[in-house]
Amino acid sequence: MKKKNIVIALLAVILFQTGVIAGEAPKAMKMKPSWFLGNKFKKSEDPAQKEIKELRKTYKDVTEDEKIMRALELLKGTLGEYSRSAILGNNLSDRPIRIEFTDLYVLNPAYTNFDAVGWKKKKDLYIYINQKHTDAPEQALAALLSHEALHQDDFNSLNEETYAWTMEAAVWTQLSDKYPKECNNIHPLAVRENTLKKLFIKGNYSSKYIRKTVFSNPGYKNLPSRSPGFEDDDL
Repeated sequence: MKKKNIVIALLAVILFQTGVIAGEAPKAMKMKPSWFLGNKFKKSEDPAQKEIKELRKTYKDVTEDEKIMRALELLKGTLGEYSRSAILGNNLSDRPIRIEFTDLYVLNPAYTNFDAVGWKKKKDLYIYINQKHTDAPEQALAALLSHEALHQDDFNSLNEETYAWTMEAAVWTQLSDKYPKECNNIHPLAVRENTLKKLFIKGNYSSKYIRKTVFSNPGYKNLPSRSPGFEDDDL
């Protein structure tokens, strides 16, 4: 009986506190949907959009072109990592290198059919890629950029071009081994890269045959043998 009285007393206290007494209606209790739903219906960010957001943050001072951004990402973990670092600002100008697709004829009619051109305006460095390569495989663009990022001043030489072409060949070789399907492509830039790869492999993964090609290139006939940073003929 005592236990029953205690239960009744507790019930009376609860009813009094909630207003359920003498016919009084209970006060409405405000509830938030989040108490029940939690984060279940919270819209998650699209992975592709999240990736682009991160790329834009990384390359905001380099380019606005998403394809170029993805090409630069491919240089991670390759011999072109140095070139990627240079593009981000670790170069002779101490500034990021700006990159874009453009009509090279506007720069100079002599550059119309070039694949890309390194350019310097005062202290700023630029890489202009021929607009005909906007549909090139990202791996081919990555290899091309690993080459162009090595040109960081007003000087050039046969040694410098040999080193840059060899870097390009080495990076393409790595990327084509990793992405064989994407690199087995008939795009003109991929054809260029595969030609370089053959020379690179033929020379036992060295600059041996690439050097011969550079030295016989009519476009380089007026270049000196050496330039600052590329004095060693064994590069």
